[in-house]
Amino acid sequence: MNSSTYCKGTGHSSSKQDFLRGYASKSGDIQVKFNKFDTYLCDGPANQTTTNKDELMTFFTDMTKMRRIETVADQLYKKKLIRGFCHLYNGQEAVCTGMEAAITKEDHVITAYRDHTFMMARGATPKEILAELLMKSTGCSKGKGGSMHMFTRNFYGGNGIVGAQCPLGAGIAFTQKYNNTGNVCLTYYGDGAANQGQLFEAFNMAKLWDLPCIFICENNKFGMGTPQKRAAAGDDFYTRAHYIPGIKVDGMNVLAVKTAGKWAADWCRAGKGPLVMEMDTYRYVGHSMSDPGTSYRTREEVNNVRQIRDPIEYVRKLILDNKCATEDELTAIEDAARVEMDEAAEFAIASPFPEPGELYTNVYKELVPVRAVEMTDTLIVVVNQQGNKQQQQQIKDIILFGGMFIIFILLICLFGPLKNVQHHRSNITAAEQQQQQLR
Repeated sequence: MNSSTYCKGTGHSSSKQDFLRGYASKSGDIQVKFNKFDTYLCDGPANQTTTNKDELMTFFTDMTKMRRIETVADQLYKKKLIRGFCHLYNGQEAVCTGMEAAITKEDHVITAYRDHTFMMARGATPKEILAELLMKSTGCSKGKGGSMHMFTRNFYGGNGIVGAQCPLGAGIAFTQKYNNTGNVCLTYYGDGAANQGQLFEAFNMAKLWDLPCIFICENNKFGMGTPQKRAAAGDDFYTRAHYIPGIKVDGMNVLAVKTAGKWAADWCRAGKGPLVMEMDTYRYVGHSMSDPGTSYRTREEVNNVRQIRDPIEYVRKLILDNKCATEDELTAIEDAARVEMDEAAEFAIASPFPEPGELYTNVYKELVPVRAVEMTDTLIVVVNQQGNKQQQQQIKDIILFGGMFIIFILLICLFGPLKNVQHHRSNITAAEQQQQQLR
């Protein structure tokens, strides 16, 4: 879905704050047209918009910073300064940036674990974000949240369980309607979570009460390492809520995202109920830092997307074609982003770890002791000790991805060799119990 500019101009000045909110009210002079949106049970917005120099320059700056902070996070992880999970957003910057431009700071946002850039968009500083990644007391969650649990005003994370943020988003939207705030809630999830039952429960609740909730499926083509076509019987995710209207958007085009996002927010504010937005996007990196991202797709595929659809390069071309800035000026922005993120990394490294007592602050429920688990209870030990030779060999079988939690070992041992399967944990648990009964 490549866009084309059909009217050039010189742009006009506006303040940073004005630029970040309400672009449509400005008399911009650059007209941009893109492919028509695919819609379901609705008409959708026009496939064109008006932009200006300031908007394009801010989009370029913001997305450049987002990509740079993820590059720094990648470096810190490889130096073993970041522990645990770490999921990067490289390639998907237009979704976060465009949707943030379409709403106000009083609106609400919740997402999954690929959340660093959302924190920046909502107003957190790179120092707060990188310090949190390094588990430091100066982090946005005082070092207790890490990569997947970051929070700031009107941003509710960062959630580590696949799809768990979706019913929470519906609940946040319920609060907005109950209190008549006029605000909306953006509820992000990935194509890997699109088959989760709790998402459909959230759909039902949102439509039943016509909640101002915009469900945003960031379809980056792979749920962990499973291509969407091997996991979803129907992969037009914008139609999957059945009774909720939907729209499919070029998620690599920040102007298309902003146009559709503004239309969606207006829809919800008018009391028309929820919407589903499918963002056609792509992640350049693996699912997480433990995944090189090359076992289930080719390097040529990734490079092809970079060359044809990269969201930052698209904005760069608009800027240069319309003489909004020179190549040297854009390079200076990239250099400044590099310096800012490097300084933020230095701050994070130099910051102290939280004091032990911090573990007990912000705890609002009495903790219940957890039962100790013996090593002999674990699946791998049981299979190695009691499994037959075929099961032991199957553990060594190579499959496309394998999963971060070695869940495929369980499936292989129970059901024999498998290829790509979708990760429905509740379904897997039920299948395991049924298999035990058949033995």
